[in-house]
Amino acid sequence: MNKTHFLIICISLLLFSCKKENDGLPRKTNGKINTISVIIDDQLWNGDVGDSIRNKFAAPVIGLPQEEPLFNINQYPTKLLEGFMTDTRAIIVVKKDIQNKFEIRKNQYAAPQNVFHISGKTSTDIIDCIEKHAPQMIQIIKQAEIEENQRINSLSLIDPKVIANKFHIDIKIPSGYAYVLQKSNFMWLKKEIIGGNNSVLLYQVPLSTIKKHGDFVSCIVKMRDSIGKLYISGKEPNTNMLTEEAYAPYLFKSNHDGKETYETKGTWQLNNDFMSGPFINYAIVDPEYNRILVLEGFCYAPSKDKRDLMHELEAIIKSVVIIKR
Repeated sequence: MNKTHFLIICISLLLFSCKKENDGLPRKTNGKINTISVIIDDQLWNGDVGDSIRNKFAAPVIGLPQEEPLFNINQYPTKLLEGFMTDTRAIIVVKKDIQNKFEIRKNQYAAPQNVFHISGKTSTDIIDCIEKHAPQMIQIIKQAEIEENQRINSLSLIDPKVIANKFHIDIKIPSGYAYVLQKSNFMWLKKEIIGGNNSVLLYQVPLSTIKKHGDFVSCIVKMRDSIGKLYISGKEPNTNMLTEEAYAPYLFKSNHDGKETYETKGTWQLNNDFMSGPFINYAIVDPEYNRILVLEGFCYAPSKDKRDLMHELEAIIKSVVIIKR
């Protein structure tokens, strides 16, 4: 055997070994953010079962000035299950069967992935199952989409040292964002997009800013309006940012990084100006640093859909981790 033949055999064995190793790995999921594949026969999709799915998973997103669906839904007949749609991160498989059943399978066709199997003896049984489990399914899908957005964002990040030194936090902000304004307890970063921009605000206020037994929404509106008056305005005088009064903000109490958190979604506007858009505000009660840490995202994109823009901002905010003393 000469050296050439020996080299060819070695390369062939190496390629075969790599192929066998890769065969054991799950396929990678793909697809646009906030998109679901629904595997269901046309007869069910075009009837009450389909209406139930659309009502739950394409319901309007709260906090946006225009109506946009929670998720985009792509429907495929059951016979097409073994196809490209099995690479999506969220799949709902719905069918009639001899028993009523709900099951969640992780990474069934690709990874990361959630596949929800719903079956029932009748259409009524299927609808009852959807109604019962939809909140859990939505929560799982939303969390997976946030993690996917964070993965995409982490491919290229700004230097975290400036933010860490000022606020004692670790937060993953994509390199497309640039510093607009920095003060002692305030920071504004912005990313320009076609037809508008996305902004991230970071600031801290005293713990007493949010009263323990007061009106939480009023406290947060007052807080963010005071920040808007100080730092954010249009090109003309007296055009500071404030919370739009026509749309009452939505408030949710939660827990982030082990700390009590107030999540507010609503609409902002510029005083005496035409500019407006949605915002998401996280106020984290942080006794360790004797402060309320506030992270806010808002966008200005008058001619664009805003759901995915706000989703990116939410993913950035939820990546924050407070650095321990």
